[in-house]
Amino acid sequence: MFKVGEKVVYPAHGVGQIEAIRSQVISGTEKRFYMLRILDSDMKIMIPVDNVDSVGLRKVIDRNMVNQVYKVLRQKKIEADQQTWNRRYREYTEKIKTGSILEIAKVMRDLFVLKGDKELSFGERKMLDTARNLLVKELSIARSHSEDRIMEELRHIFTH
Repeated sequence: MFKVGEKVVYPAHGVGQIEAIRSQVISGTEKRFYMLRILDSDMKIMIPVDNVDSVGLRKVIDRNMVNQVYKVLRQKKIEADQQTWNRRYREYTEKIKTGSILEIAKVMRDLFVLKGDKELSFGERKMLDTARNLLVKELSIARSHSEDRIMEELRHIFTH
């Protein structure tokens, strides 16, 4: 169970805050819902408490996981990817949808390395932005640092 006020991660949308837990009767059955507000967009989402696992709602990562994320980002040796950009794009979309911070870190790292080799397609550039935004927001909350500081750390990782 999450508590009101708690920050959580909703896959592909990013960090949100539980604003309320409400009950509603639907088809004669009372259901409980988390009322979630996504921080970056002010989008509001109702998530049935019973469906938390199936939608992938999870707590913000802890410090141990932060270290693992940075370890993934520092691995610059990725397999040379000969797939077409649209197949790669689909694969990256699936990774982001999982909500796994490590998968999102891999997407960002792979696209950043690829960007050094060739020009990214429009879709890949948007995907890189999405992955970066999801990572920066969660890392800034997990580490209690500003998003600017996290962006600076990521810039440093990718330029050294």
